[in-house]
Amino acid sequence: MTTAFADGRGLRAAVLVTVALGLVLPIAAGLWQTTRAGLGVLPAIGATDLSLRPFVDLIALPGFSSALRLTLVTGLVASALSLVLAVGVCAAMHGRISPRASGRLLTPFLAAPHAAMAIGLVFLLSPSGWIARALAPLAGWDRPPLWASVNDPAGFALILGLMVKEVPFLLLVILSALSQIPLRQHLAAGRSLGYGRGIVWIKVIMPQVWPLIRLPVMVVLAYSLSVVDMALILGPSHPPTLAVLLLRLFTAPDIAMLLPASAGALMQALLVAAAFALLWVLERVGRAIGRWWVRRGGRGSSVEPGLWLATGLAALLFAAGALAMLSLLIWSLAWRWSWPGMLPESWSLRAWSTPGGGWAAALGNTVILAAVTTAVSLALAIAWLEGEDRARRARSGWAEALIYLPLLVPQIGFLFGLNVLFLRLGLSGGYLAVIWAQALFVFPYVMIALSDPWRALDPRLARAAGSLGAGPWRRLFTIKLPVLMTPILTAAAIGIAVSVAQYLPTLFMGAGRIATLTTEAVTLSSASDRRVTGVYATLQTVLPFAAYGAAFLIPALVHRNRRALLPGGAT
Repeated sequence: MTTAFADGRGLRAAVLVTVALGLVLPIAAGLWQTTRAGLGVLPAIGATDLSLRPFVDLIALPGFSSALRLTLVTGLVASALSLVLAVGVCAAMHGRISPRASGRLLTPFLAAPHAAMAIGLVFLLSPSGWIARALAPLAGWDRPPLWASVNDPAGFALILGLMVKEVPFLLLVILSALSQIPLRQHLAAGRSLGYGRGIVWIKVIMPQVWPLIRLPVMVVLAYSLSVVDMALILGPSHPPTLAVLLLRLFTAPDIAMLLPASAGALMQALLVAAAFALLWVLERVGRAIGRWWVRRGGRGSSVEPGLWLATGLAALLFAAGALAMLSLLIWSLAWRWSWPGMLPESWSLRAWSTPGGGWAAALGNTVILAAVTTAVSLALAIAWLEGEDRARRARSGWAEALIYLPLLVPQIGFLFGLNVLFLRLGLSGGYLAVIWAQALFVFPYVMIALSDPWRALDPRLARAAGSLGAGPWRRLFTIKLPVLMTPILTAAAIGIAVSVAQYLPTLFMGAGRIATLTTEAVTLSSASDRRVTGVYATLQTVLPFAAYGAAFLIPALVHRNRRALLPGGAT
């Protein structure tokens, strides 16, 4: 046994079994339970006969077709525009701004939870928000205008909110992919042949980058089509998106609604699968057109204006996101704020002064869940990567797909079924169930964040330690983990941010008994007191920011005398 763990076989086997039992099996079991209920079998409510009646009842619901159309429009448009803007910004700005500066710019937007960002955008875009207040003197408004800038029927606010979160994520993914190809040589070769910077990106760079970012783009697509928390806050209410409609059915007082809700969850999963199929078709069509274009040999017209337009639009998105985050803090401290003042007339800490009234308990639950979930996910990720090192095997394609699986399956598609399974096991409604459910989504992000830095570690360090008699465990704890402290803490910060942002897993698995900052913030977003909502959303944002701050500060203190180990140094 000791030899097997030393050479990596036992460690890899143990990790794979743990992932299979803790990650794949719950998702498969949840999908199975949801499928049974969607086909009319849910013995707990007396439904025992296979039937397509749940689908018939779902389609007959008022507003179903509108909800389906709204989901497709908002999800596909937000994903497509986010990808176009991210590629345009990279093409225009790469080489003009350092990767370290890019990371610092993107970190706040990546750290802010989706629900908190959505609430901030409500404060910014609503008829009494900052934008309307800034326009009031110019337009002569003596009262907030009667416009549907939030919860609009077309879903424009939801598309904007999704883009504010997705563009930074895709930018980070593309920048990471660019580090794996000889970008400068390709740009120089293309420019020497007379191509403009934009055409070189379209013809040469993106065909190499696309395979590296395909899975993250699919994650963005799946999230946009099945998002719940942002759709509750920014999206239309009557009818809502399909995911929000299903959430209402799952939580309806009439338990008979569980059957059409389950049918809808299956339809949501099929919708995402259809979107993936569409992406595959577009990729094949784009490849054929691209080959024809390249063989044709034309230089093409300049796309520089388009690149700078994309950069300008992305800058507006970043500005909106920054103002949204700032508005959370201001509203939590505001007391009297009359129209059309840009800042409150008076300030107060009254909204913060009663932690026992709710936010202290929610904060405590959030911290506990984030700490435990991230610690478990980080330990599992390190064990997986160390097992690969010891076995001297690269990660296979099926293992990569295994990691991304929870991010590609719509949450609402299997969480209800998983909750049914947990109820039978007596786990639902407790911390263990919520931690387990959150780990399904925290572990993939931690694994993705840690994989590249771990593989980039110079293997000569471990070999040198081994030549001095250090065993595999000693090399891990005295060489690898200290040297990789910055990437490990960064992965932990990402894990904390993902855990804090979880809404559906906490709501379903906690059975409403475990209140977190996210569940409370989403609930309060429809309330009239913006001050209390601002408190919860501010705390929800501060936790990930604090985690990222610690990820940069701790290595700077520990490695202050080791320049190459500092953030941004060579490892």
